[in-house]
Amino acid sequence: MSQAKLLLGVVMLLGASMALAQTGPVPVASAPIAQIVALDECEPSSFNAVLGPDFCKNIALGATTSFSKLFGEANDGHPDPNWDFEPDTLTIRQGTVLNIANQGGEPHTFTEVAHFGGGFIDGLNSGQQTAPECSGGFGNVAVARTRILQGSNVNVSGLSKGEHQFQCCIHPWMRVTVQVK
Repeated sequence: MSQAKLLLGVVMLLGASMALAQTGPVPVASAPIAQIVALDECEPSSFNAVLGPDFCKNIALGATTSFSKLFGEANDGHPDPNWDFEPDTLTIRQGTVLNIANQGGEPHTFTEVAHFGGGFIDGLNSGQQTAPECSGGFGNVAVARTRILQGSNVNVSGLSKGEHQFQCCIHPWMRVTVQVK
C-alpha cells in the first residue's frame, strides 16, 4: 500500500509540473518609452567637401543649410533653429525610457549637462563657455558614449526624479529639458 501511495504522489507531482510547463513564460511588463528626435538640415555637398565623404547624409527634401552658413549664423549669435531636439521640453514618469532618434543628416550627441552651455566646437558656441560635460569632444569617453550617428538611436534610462538638461555637444543650441515625476 505504501508503494502505491508513493507512486500516486510521483504521478501527481509530474502532472502538476507538466501543467505548469505548458502555460508558457510569464509576460514581463516593459517600461514606457518617450521619443525625442534630433533634426538638422545639413547640405551634403558643402559639409562633405569640408568634413569628408558621406559625413552629411541628409535625404530630407526642402530646406538645407550650407556648412559656411551654419557657422556664420552661430557666430552671429543666431544659430539655425532647424538643428533641434523635438520636443524641447518633456515630462515623464520615473522609469520611462527616453529613445533619442537621429533623423538628421549628421551626428549629434545627447549629453546630460548640469547647466546649458557651449559645445566642443568653438565656432558653433555663439560666445558661450563650453559646458564642462562637453569638454574634450569625442576624446572624452563620456561625450563619445552620447554620440548618435545618422539614422540611429540611443536609449537613456534610470533618470532620477527632478529636472534633467540635455544638449548636443556639437550643436549646443540643440537642447531639451526633461522633467521626471
